[in-house]
Amino acid sequence: MPDRPTFVLVHGAFASSFSFAPLQAELALHGHRSVAVDLPGHGFAATYPASYQAPQDLARLASEPGGIQGVTLADNAARVIEVLERARRNGPTVLVGHSRGGATITAVGNQRPDLIDRIVYVSAWCPVELAVGDYYAEPEMADVDLAAFAPAVAGNPAELGLLRTNFRTADPDVLAAFRHAFAADLTDDEFRVFLNLFQPDENLDAGTSADRVQAATWGRIPRTYVRLAADASLPPAVQDRMIREADALTPDNPFDVRTLEGSHLRWLVHPGPAAAVLASLAEA
Repeated sequence: MPDRPTFVLVHGAFASSFSFAPLQAELALHGHRSVAVDLPGHGFAATYPASYQAPQDLARLASEPGGIQGVTLADNAARVIEVLERARRNGPTVLVGHSRGGATITAVGNQRPDLIDRIVYVSAWCPVELAVGDYYAEPEMADVDLAAFAPAVAGNPAELGLLRTNFRTADPDVLAAFRHAFAADLTDDEFRVFLNLFQPDENLDAGTSADRVQAATWGRIPRTYVRLAADASLPPAVQDRMIREADALTPDNPFDVRTLEGSHLRWLVHPGPAAAVLASLAEA
């Protein structure tokens, strides 16, 4: 029986390895090992300012320093490469990224395709023709209302050197915006549980035009894109655009495309279908 791969799981913005626990349990029940990576400044390395606790001190929250300041996309890629090098000692690897984690796995694929047997994007950024930030000005992202989140942003990101979001807000309009963007198909309790898994700080570096996929390296890795059909924060239209752009760049190695029903976060809260897709990739 050929070696089964290790799944290396890379989280998105404001998230951590903690959010992958249900998926890892399902993968284990399929007989697969996995490791969830905490990118620098995430998980137990995250900063939770005292002012973030209840009762909140919003004035202090807007100015307290955070440990993720200065972390770059290159730092994120280096962390994942370190994990892949260790995992590779045990056999093949499948690198999986979600949401903003797609920018990180793209950077890893550009640098070290030799460490990856398959790269998997789950409604994740795969920048091809544009930098991640530039896609937000494109028609496919027209329905994503970033301004709705503005009241939850604490402080000036340029002055703090990081993006700080108050996920513990009680503002009903902001909570409704979060719910719509990430978790419209979860119960109220599931939504609040996940919201409390988010950490307040995220680094500012999501990559530039220099961090787009590179045909000579990333382009030779077998790849899968798992579309999330009801994702309101990374809509299917932009998911499909990145798939088309990547396939046009390396037509001899197109994306294997799968689709899961549900929102941006549903596959992590109810991971059975996603685990079955990933297991099928490993068993193939």
